[in-house]
Amino acid sequence: MRTFAAGVWIVLVIISMLSFFPTPSQSAVSSVDLGSEWMKVAVVNLKPGQIPISIAINEMSKRKSPALVAFHGGDRLVSEEAAGIAARYPDKVYSFVRDMIGKPYKYVKDLTESLYLSYDLVEDSRGAAGIRIDDGVTVYSAEELLAMVLSYGISLAESHARVPVKDAVISVPPFFGQTERRALIQAAQLAGINVLSLINEHAGAALQYGIDKDFSNESRHVIFYDMGSSSTYAALVYFSAYSAKESGRTVSVNQFQVKDVRWDAKLGGQDMELRLVEHFADEFNKQLGSGVDVRKSPKAMAKLKKQVKRTKEILSANTAAPISVESLLDDIDFRSTISREKFEELCSDLWERALVPVKEVLKHSGIKLNEIYAVELIGGATRVPKLQVKLQEFLGRSDLDRHLDADEATVLGASLHAANLSDGIKLNRKLGMIDGSSYGFLLDLDGPELLKDENTDTLLIPRMKKMAIKLFRSFKHDKDFEASLSYDKAGELPPGVSSYKFAEYSIVGLSEASEKYSTRNISSPIKANLHFSFSRSGILSLDRADAVIEISEWVEVPKKNTTTENNSTTNFDASSETSTDTISQDSTETLEAAEDNNIPSNSTESEKDAIIVTEKILKKKTFRIPLKVVEKTIGPGLILPKDLFLEAKMRLEALDKKDAEKRRTAELKNSLEEYIYSIREKIEDNVEVEKVSSEEERRSFTDKLSEVQEWLYTDGEDASANEFKERLELLKAIGDPIFFRLNELNARPVACQHARVYLSELQKIVSNWETNKPWIPKDKVEEVLSEAEKLKNWLEEKEELQKKTSAFLTPIFTSEEVNQKVNKLQDKVASVNRIPKPKPKIEKPPKEETVSQDNNTSTSDGTSDEPTSETEQTNDSVDASNSKTDEESAHDEL
Repeated sequence: MRTFAAGVWIVLVIISMLSFFPTPSQSAVSSVDLGSEWMKVAVVNLKPGQIPISIAINEMSKRKSPALVAFHGGDRLVSEEAAGIAARYPDKVYSFVRDMIGKPYKYVKDLTESLYLSYDLVEDSRGAAGIRIDDGVTVYSAEELLAMVLSYGISLAESHARVPVKDAVISVPPFFGQTERRALIQAAQLAGINVLSLINEHAGAALQYGIDKDFSNESRHVIFYDMGSSSTYAALVYFSAYSAKESGRTVSVNQFQVKDVRWDAKLGGQDMELRLVEHFADEFNKQLGSGVDVRKSPKAMAKLKKQVKRTKEILSANTAAPISVESLLDDIDFRSTISREKFEELCSDLWERALVPVKEVLKHSGIKLNEIYAVELIGGATRVPKLQVKLQEFLGRSDLDRHLDADEATVLGASLHAANLSDGIKLNRKLGMIDGSSYGFLLDLDGPELLKDENTDTLLIPRMKKMAIKLFRSFKHDKDFEASLSYDKAGELPPGVSSYKFAEYSIVGLSEASEKYSTRNISSPIKANLHFSFSRSGILSLDRADAVIEISEWVEVPKKNTTTENNSTTNFDASSETSTDTISQDSTETLEAAEDNNIPSNSTESEKDAIIVTEKILKKKTFRIPLKVVEKTIGPGLILPKDLFLEAKMRLEALDKKDAEKRRTAELKNSLEEYIYSIREKIEDNVEVEKVSSEEERRSFTDKLSEVQEWLYTDGEDASANEFKERLELLKAIGDPIFFRLNELNARPVACQHARVYLSELQKIVSNWETNKPWIPKDKVEEVLSEAEKLKNWLEEKEELQKKTSAFLTPIFTSEEVNQKVNKLQDKVASVNRIPKPKPKIEKPPKEETVSQDNNTSTSDGTSDEPTSETEQTNDSVDASNSKTDEESAHDEL
């Protein structure tokens, strides 16, 4: 399997929980599992004190958030806030936004109607669907609404990581086509998110499955079966391992390849819920009679759908479940029950449809049931017992595999991919990944005088081709032409797409280049090269185009230098002979002159001069001329044009600014309200307030509190943030001095007592210095005692003045001043206390030195009368050494 991995693996670096200690880092990346109704966000963060990979919880402490946007009363609400008004204002809360992007207007209208969503849809200039909000004027595109959801998701990541997060990997269902993928990335850009990559949901689940397993001893085929809210897919993934060299040793590296994936994009948990909705709607209509149809009331249907979700969840664990909806229609309550058996009967046709993706995967891959190692269930709808039973019966298994979290497997796997792609995250376990294209793609060419032998409709990328790759196609042509990209007609189209063609381009400049070089000797037909990229996000793009023109020209080049007439003649003949042949060269060759060593010694200087002879050769030159690529894609397949994108960006920024001001207003309003209640309670319950304030001052302050409180609940309901801030500052200007004096009433005596205790202890410290640290300079000790005396005198003076000052006035001195002076003195004492004990001086004993006199050594009492200097000793040593060297050299020579 080594060759299987070469050149195509994404090396995923992740965490080994048991053996790896992460390096502190402020970098963080996130992943978003974007569903039709729900969204999950995970964060990879190496900040100390945090779990490296974790799920970001929302403001309701939930691990998944509603993928909703609402506009109500001029305010924008996202996720949980939007969910809070969904039952009361269903026409103002927008769900299934993910499934609207890149889709034509009619598809979106049919989708919303089938789900009883009463949105005010508008067809835009692209033929896509926009939504007119409750002001009756503003229309938002699906990309803008999705950007709001994604922006909320990234805010959860930042709140969780406590650092800015801009890089993210976003999961998509495998059936997303080119338009949906481009639109999703554009929506993320509107939200200010840098998309590291899109990842297919099954690839994310496979990453999470394989990251903590060892496949070195056994490879395995695993089917990932996912039924979510609106779609179902089955993916066959092959896990294995290969050997690689790392730091001089052989290690086993895990890898996986997605072999095939099949889906039903219109089958999910919501289909089961709709069966229950229809059942209970009929039951309610029957109870009321008189031709009443609850389906005609969007508000009633929103209430019913909300309760049906809970009923379905109860049926997953119980054989029967109740449903209760208060004031379903015209203040009439609805209550009923349903058995699991009845529910399964209502969905009888769905169970067989649910098996189709698995059957197709097995059929097209050629894998037998006994070769499947595991069938992993993911997605919320796989919790339905009947679905599990049907899968078990078909697969011949007594049980299915549920090693992964059904809701979080994809987002956690996507976070591992984000960690690998990020520059700022370095972790330490590897897992190779190959995912493939869910669709095959064709290249279609159209233009005047296309050569008949050229195939103008070619398979550019086959289905399940690995991502990411770059490729090009070359063909003979000399006129401007059209190119288009389309889905392989042998396969199915993405949901809602009616045309196989998804991108059109005009290639301009080829005709002009052909004319320009037509007078030159063109040696071969002109070619056009088209350069494509197929990104890791599964997006196919025509990046650039160029023309390749080859011409041949005769050019003169030096042939040979000669010095005799005979040699010159010979060379000329050779040149003529050569010139009659056709010689093609890609580059100019330099011909070296042959050196003549037979020139007579009596030759003149002119004879010795070289005679330069030239020859003509045919030289081939290749020109690559960039061509202009103009995209002509129109219709719902077109992403927002630049002008509309910039307009959308400005609108979203204005909304963000408005939301930020709204949050600021709410915070200041809450702060003002909290201040009023807390201060009123302190004044009423704390008798010591009377010690530091006059009755008139308290009465005036209480009146002002009541005045602001009355304003807060009347005119202040719609006040601005600055108005709340002004009134809060006004109250604090009155109340803060009172409570400052109250605080000082207790804190100041404590600080003074602490200072006196320390001054008392300081005398012991100085005494200890005199006894145990006599080396401390006396001037330093005097400085400390002087500072202590100053503090003592200052404290006595201030306390005396404070006694003469009313407690209703600003204190003469504060506890903070006392603490600062004590701290300053403590720092001085500490610095003196750190003065080190000086090292004792060590006197070196006199050295015995030898004085040479007439080659005789004389000593007196072990010392020389005239000691020799170190310099002299050194010189003597060098001389001796040199002498020895000379003797040895003489001996060697002998």
